Amino acid sequence: MTMHFPALFVSHGSPMIALEPGATGAFLTHLGQTLDRRFGRPRAVLAVSAHTTARAPVLLGGAQHEAVYDFGGFPQALYELRYDAPGAPDLAATVGERLQAPVLERGGLDHGIWTAMRYLYPDADVPVVPLALTPMASPAELMAMGAQLRSLSEDGVLVLATGSITHNLRLLMSQRPWGGAPTENDPEMPESAAFRTWFAARSEARDWEALAQYRVQAPNAVMMHPTDEHLLPWFVAAGLGGREEAPQRIFEAVTFGCLGMDAYAFGPQAGALREALQNTP
Repeated sequence: MTMHFPALFVSHGSPMIALEPGATGAFLTHLGQTLDRRFGRPRAVLAVSAHTTARAPVLLGGAQHEAVYDFGGFPQALYELRYDAPGAPDLAATVGERLQAPVLERGGLDHGIWTAMRYLYPDADVPVVPLALTPMASPAELMAMGAQLRSLSEDGVLVLATGSITHNLRLLMSQRPWGGAPTENDPEMPESAAFRTWFAARSEARDWEALAQYRVQAPNAVMMHPTDEHLLPWFVAAGLGGREEAPQRIFEAVTFGCLGMDAYAFGPQAGALREALQNTP
């Protein structure tokens, strides 16, 4: 029987998560194991990341993917990690037809995708199709696009959106009021906590209008997201999940005091996933 998967949004944080998993890496491992137990192995993953963008939707339909090291200034060990996953050209063609989007016969997984996938599916045995994010689109437009893909989750495809629930690199690297550079275990800034709490509350209330207008309604929205691209994948997954079900926050954490690592699940199976995560070690 083909399983109906919830759509997912995960915060990927720094590329260093690939070497230093911390609490988020442990959660992603638990998430992958729980998905396997509760829903089975997906036939493919459709990935929407803040780091693969285009002016209009486009799909990477190559038969094979490798990790793309789209960052600089990190330890050499990070560039030596590999994540070689198969592609799914047939799925890319299906999604391309549905969105009237071109399919490129090329591969490559940006770090927002492969750093998450290496914990979800460490054997790199699940085919992946990256769908480029259109960062100039509004949250409402991205939700509408996600709604066009809703039947995919009912046909064994796991939709994985990756970004960050808060993302301000300048704030991340700034001097702390108490002195010194930021550290991973810094206490959360009140502004970050207020934003994450608002976003979770509006999600629970299914307040889609407020969520779509988060930049003007959420507290500290511009501080937490000077630009939109790291939150926009959330709206693609939310659109796919549908307006009838409340998004479920399935993980919450903060690193460096202001980099939110929250994860959400969407759609009719989101509640079942949250319960399964809570009830298994």
